[in-house]
Amino acid sequence: MKSFLKTLSLILLTVHFCFGQIQSNLELIDIFNMEFISSPEISPDGTKIVYVRNFKDVMTDKNLSNIWISNYDGSNMRPLTTGNQNDFGPKWSHDGKKIVFKSNKEDSKMKLYFMWLDTKEVVPLTNLPQSPGQVTWSHNDQYIAFNMFVPKEHASIIKMPAKPEGAKWNTPPTYIDNIVYRGDGQGYLKPGNMQLFTLSTDGGSPRQLTFTEFDHGPPIWSKNDTDVYFSANFHKEEALEPNDSEIHKLNVAKGKISTLTKRYGPDQGPALSPNGSKIAYTGFDDTYQGYQVTELYVMNTDGSNTTIISKGFDRDVANINWDAKGDGIYFQYDDKGDTKIGHITLSGKVTTITENLGGLSLGRPYNAAEYTVSNNGKFAYTLGGTNHPSDLAVSDGKTTKRLTAVNDDLFSFRNLGNVEEIWWKSSYDQKDIQGWIVTPPNFDPNKKYPFILEIHGGPFSSYGSVYSAEIQAFAAAGYVVLYSNPRGSTSYGQEFGNLIHHDYPNHDYDDLMSGVDAVINKGYVDDKNLFVTGGSGGGVLTAWIVGKTDRFAAAVVAKPVINWYSFVLYADSTPFFYKYWFASKPWEDPMSYIKRSPLSYVANVTTPTMLLTGEEDYRTPIAESEQFYTALKLENVETAMVRIPGASHGIANRPSNLIAKIASILAWFDKYKN
Repeated sequence: MKSFLKTLSLILLTVHFCFGQIQSNLELIDIFNMEFISSPEISPDGTKIVYVRNFKDVMTDKNLSNIWISNYDGSNMRPLTTGNQNDFGPKWSHDGKKIVFKSNKEDSKMKLYFMWLDTKEVVPLTNLPQSPGQVTWSHNDQYIAFNMFVPKEHASIIKMPAKPEGAKWNTPPTYIDNIVYRGDGQGYLKPGNMQLFTLSTDGGSPRQLTFTEFDHGPPIWSKNDTDVYFSANFHKEEALEPNDSEIHKLNVAKGKISTLTKRYGPDQGPALSPNGSKIAYTGFDDTYQGYQVTELYVMNTDGSNTTIISKGFDRDVANINWDAKGDGIYFQYDDKGDTKIGHITLSGKVTTITENLGGLSLGRPYNAAEYTVSNNGKFAYTLGGTNHPSDLAVSDGKTTKRLTAVNDDLFSFRNLGNVEEIWWKSSYDQKDIQGWIVTPPNFDPNKKYPFILEIHGGPFSSYGSVYSAEIQAFAAAGYVVLYSNPRGSTSYGQEFGNLIHHDYPNHDYDDLMSGVDAVINKGYVDDKNLFVTGGSGGGVLTAWIVGKTDRFAAAVVAKPVINWYSFVLYADSTPFFYKYWFASKPWEDPMSYIKRSPLSYVANVTTPTMLLTGEEDYRTPIAESEQFYTALKLENVETAMVRIPGASHGIANRPSNLIAKIASILAWFDKYKN
């Protein structure tokens, strides 16, 4: 009886707490409580799904993840792994009885683990100094193949004299002679390459298959498990030609590599047909345009009879998987801000399977999603929505079902801003531009609200009808927010994407200003309290905007490019940026770089402007922000610089970094709000 009364009192307390919750707006600390689903892997027979549940730890400021399992109908949902660690990348065996996954659960090393699903027994398959890359099972389930970084010696021509015994000298100088010598999120690159390996599922030592001087993409097995197919750029000038990879075949026993494609342009992501006779892959004929639609190709496994089957589709094809009969291919694509699963026949007929994928970009509303398909045509995917990060959903092509709602506990007592789609005409050429208006919780259309224009990066990327913690935080603070896809955005076809080819920034400014006017015309925006911000490519446009107009009360320029001349020589992908975003090298046509650099218009700026960048950003290095900050100071413009310690270009490698970014933007705007 005592135990019963204690239980009853706890239940009553819980009920009182739940019903006593007061609805309130999101707070920045809530970001630590936001979860999302990723890597939905459906079993070969379509009866079960393993997936990754991502969460955050407020005490250690870490992004963490565990692996869960569910029946297709959502029943018997439970964790397969637990703990404050990172478990991810689960892959089913072909017999549906086992999975492999990666985890750092035992120590700081990222290892590959093997789990029997009937007993939940787990054993480590690797104990290597490097983390395995992407993993694939052999068809007989006796082996796995993966790619993994292999370090190598990099000889230095600098010879230091021997130091006296007991002397404490500085670390020897680092000798660099590669054109690409650092990477965002990686720091200064260690010498070495991604090589291919196989490993018995009985354990033992991995066997290295390749020993070239090039990086090898993820492998897939041939039908008889004698060969693996992969993508790699083996061209002599691969560092200067980053978009010229080919599909190759490697005989596992002999180590012989055969090249199957030879078209100029990237060939990547091979997928084997069910009978093992054909390979599908993606790529395009490279014409050095800033944006080129990724097409779908099919060829025989010996490289013959190559056919492009997506010609005329005019959307990027990604994440390809053959259907069970080998008559067509499932794929993922973005269309006008919505991510979808499609099917294309070998003759090129496209049908849509399901829509509303997304939710993987927690900070900003980028289109990002994942899906897998079973042998009997059932799908598991990340379900997106403007009112929640990604959840797990399933579809059989006819009906869909949402299986999780991992943030309902938080959103049950937090108000969210409403998201409304909007279209308008650009004042420059009357092009149709898509955007989304987010209004504050408890919005009253008869009131006047301060306004934020938030601009996406890329510039070749897209926002969509998906959740954004950053945008919702702005709305919770009382701002109406507009985010949009101006010209240059993907998901509208190659012509629209290339309207900024060698012309960025320029008329995307007109698209954005027309969007601001369209929202003001609705009558609930205070046009004396307009603010603008954006990151990366959005930072470029924000800096461009304040050089063109004084209509905004304040601006936050996040991780921008300010000076194209310095950027293409300083960023982590120099061979790409100078070749695809400009017609010539900086010294061959300096005026093209100058006229497109926001720094050139700094004398026009009167808008109070904050610069915000991660200190370890190697994509748009912080030196870009420092240039603009100093120039604004010299022009006596009110300015400040916020540096996020330890952050790379993505900034939110730690939850507190995302919070710091949002808090900085709101503090600056609140300072100048009337």
